[in-house]
Amino acid sequence: MKALIQRVASSQVEVDGKTVGKIDKGLLVFLGLEKKDNELIADKMMSKIISYRVFPDENQKMNLSLKDIKGDVLIISQFTLAADTKNGTRAGFSTALPPIEAESLYDYFIGKIKESNLKIQSGIFGADMKVSLLNDGPVTFMLEV
Repeated sequence: MKALIQRVASSQVEVDGKTVGKIDKGLLVFLGLEKKDNELIADKMMSKIISYRVFPDENQKMNLSLKDIKGDVLIISQFTLAADTKNGTRAGFSTALPPIEAESLYDYFIGKIKESNLKIQSGIFGADMKVSLLNDGPVTFMLEV
C-alpha cells in the first residue's frame, strides 16, 4: 500500500462537475492499493497517516501530526500509484489490486480512518475525478507499509 500525502491549506475533489469532497487545513491522501495489501496493512497505513508529523510547531519544525492539529483528510483512490515503473516508458499494473478487491479495501480504509474522529472526505472509487489543492509548503511524502 502506498499513500502520497500532501499538506494542504485546502483541497477538493469533483466528479461530473459536482464537489464530492472538500477539506480545509489537513492532508490530501492519494491511496494506491497493491495485490499484497489487506486490512492489517490498511490499519497500519491509517495509523501512520494520522500520526505522521508534517505540520509545524511553534518553532516551525515539523513536529505535529494530523491528530495533533485536528486537521482534515481528503482521501482519493489512485490506481496509478500501484504501477510498476522500473522498466521501459509505459507503466505496468500487474502489481495493482484488482478493482473489486481494491474498492472493498478502499472502503474499509475510509471506515477505519473515520474512527479517528477527524473530518474525513473522499473521492469516488474508480471515477474520473478532478482534484484541486492549495499545497502548503509544499510538503509531500510517499508513505509505504
